[in-house]
Amino acid sequence: MRLTVISDTHSEKLPPALIEDIKKSDLVVHVGDFCEIAVLERIRQLKEVRAVYGNMDGLDLRAALPRKLLFKCEGVTIGLFHGEGGPDQLMDKVKAVFGKESVDVLIFGHSHEAFNKVIDGVLYFNPGSPTDTMRAPYRSYGVLEVSAGKVNSMIVKIK
Repeated sequence: MRLTVISDTHSEKLPPALIEDIKKSDLVVHVGDFCEIAVLERIRQLKEVRAVYGNMDGLDLRAALPRKLLFKCEGVTIGLFHGEGGPDQLMDKVKAVFGKESVDVLIFGHSHEAFNKVIDGVLYFNPGSPTDTMRAPYRSYGVLEVSAGKVNSMIVKIK
């Protein structure tokens, strides 16, 4: 199963390359900071979405989406949480939200900076932001290929 992973879209227009990737995917994962519910609705017109709200999302998105989410995909347990706090606290906050829950992949956002690393047997994956041209070192999104309990992960830089 192919998952396109995005975060921190902040009501900006999604790049054409990302739209094309979404169309090729089986599922879209968005880990918050849509900033407008219309962004969620547009993505849902393209593909099924699993999502959580972020710190910049209003009451409408908070009513429609959970703060954190766990789901199974091809034998892999995936946890979603936007993130919070400063950059030096982000990983600790993500870990704390899931506590002792058994997960294989933790997908988060908030920092606008891509991260793709296995720590203590768990893949920590932040797709960066596909729309941020100010704070992020580059615009990006992620792709996870999940099959038979295994995960291949990559960050896609947008030109």
